[in-house]
Amino acid sequence: MDQQKSTLQKISDLLQLKEQGRLGGGDNRITAQHKRGKLTARERIILLLDTGSFQEFDALATHRSTDFGLDNHHYLGDAVVVGYGTINNKLTFVYAQDFTVSGGSLSEVVSSKICKVMDKAIQNGAPIIGLIDSGGARIQEGIDSLAGYANIFQKNVIASGVVPQISVIMGPAAGGATYSPALTDFIFMVEKTGQMYITGPEVIKSVTGEEVSHETLGGSYTHTQISGVAHFSNPNEEEAITSVQNLLNYIPQNNMEYSNWEMNQSNIELRIPELNEVIPDNPNEPYDMLNVIRPITDDDIFFQIHEKFAPNIMVGFAKIGGGSVGIVAQQPTSSAGVLDINASIKAARFVRFCDSFNIPLVTLIDVPGFMPGVEQELGGIIRHGAKLIYAYAEATVPKISILIRKAYGGSYIVMSSKNLSGDINLAWPTAQIAVMGAEGAVNIIHKSHINNSSDPDAEKSKLVSEYENKLMNPYIAANRGLIDDVIEPAETRFHIIKSLEMLQNKRDSYPPKKHGNIPL
Repeated sequence: MDQQKSTLQKISDLLQLKEQGRLGGGDNRITAQHKRGKLTARERIILLLDTGSFQEFDALATHRSTDFGLDNHHYLGDAVVVGYGTINNKLTFVYAQDFTVSGGSLSEVVSSKICKVMDKAIQNGAPIIGLIDSGGARIQEGIDSLAGYANIFQKNVIASGVVPQISVIMGPAAGGATYSPALTDFIFMVEKTGQMYITGPEVIKSVTGEEVSHETLGGSYTHTQISGVAHFSNPNEEEAITSVQNLLNYIPQNNMEYSNWEMNQSNIELRIPELNEVIPDNPNEPYDMLNVIRPITDDDIFFQIHEKFAPNIMVGFAKIGGGSVGIVAQQPTSSAGVLDINASIKAARFVRFCDSFNIPLVTLIDVPGFMPGVEQELGGIIRHGAKLIYAYAEATVPKISILIRKAYGGSYIVMSSKNLSGDINLAWPTAQIAVMGAEGAVNIIHKSHINNSSDPDAEKSKLVSEYENKLMNPYIAANRGLIDDVIEPAETRFHIIKSLEMLQNKRDSYPPKKHGNIPL
């Protein structure tokens, strides 16, 4: 009986310890967290994962003793909650920084816990999601906390291209803490509470004299629309978590998974007559590329990535014929869909993610060229544009392109052209392929002839028309084998699905090498 009581007492003690750990930094700090409009680490995990699926690691771990005032404040689990569960019944690993414990600061133990759960994600081939809410390195632990960040960065790099990595900025992320999210595949930010910056406003003011608010320096608007650091902005934590769950519907668990096509033949044969009316008669008139994208997707759903950054190009995921695809498309309503520095970087990063995780690429093209101008040249558009060329040329996933309207000069080449190992390259009858626009070409080729003409305007108009008919139409490229077919717009979805079906077992490789040297 005594032994039984002893065992029951031990169980009771264990349950009490775990309950204490679940309180994080205590009721007062939890209340303060809620007053800031923020959930606690465990509340966030409960929202993120399927009900009842969360299993925690290292719930009883505590920080190492130091001589700087922390000895009497040992919180079970320290400043992070880690473990695994499921999202939509798929295995997912997660860590959530606990701001109620030492401001979520990173200690040696916190780093060790995060690295452990990242290792588990890599070993078991499942996504890793980090819920970020931290004041930065724990000053009391000195170099140990800095080494802890380095260990996490190393794991981020090892996991890159192996399992999807997602960061959700729900509170502060300052200094070195920002580089772990920056190394992940997708960053979500909660408006007003989520902030990222290397040096805060106080330090900037003391060093440069500049005055700036926390939100202007590192808020969600800054990073989703100006810097391009973050991919998504959500008004609250609940919507951010829902957005993460939606993203996971489109991406595989790891780099060894391939799309499984579930063909619905009746749906495949469906024509979309409204696509025949999308393109304006005037080749310089804009139209919304979303009116092309949505009808060709399953259920008219296009999950955009980086929607507010470099809007002249759109990237995102969709289901077409039952399988996930990555879509890259110009947006003619924004800067005519021109390729500039930011658009090149945005698209290149997305193409490389899709290639890493075996997601087929569908490219919809209407691009008048690369952005001209001194600012772009001095900003390195040559180097940044080369990133997009490199990404498409390197990608070995199925690559299907549809030339909707314009494809001029180098921008024709870069957008998944046949000579960058495009698998299926199709065009609408409205497509135009040339070194440059007809008017510019005629001005160069026939300058003297036009100037000496009795009616320069009429002569120029005639020459432009001849140039368009003889040199720019898609049938010339099709004659050369650079376009596989010129299709009726209404049949676009049908041709994409049949191409994806044909390419689903595609395997391609390049000569063995350690890695390429992308022009970063």
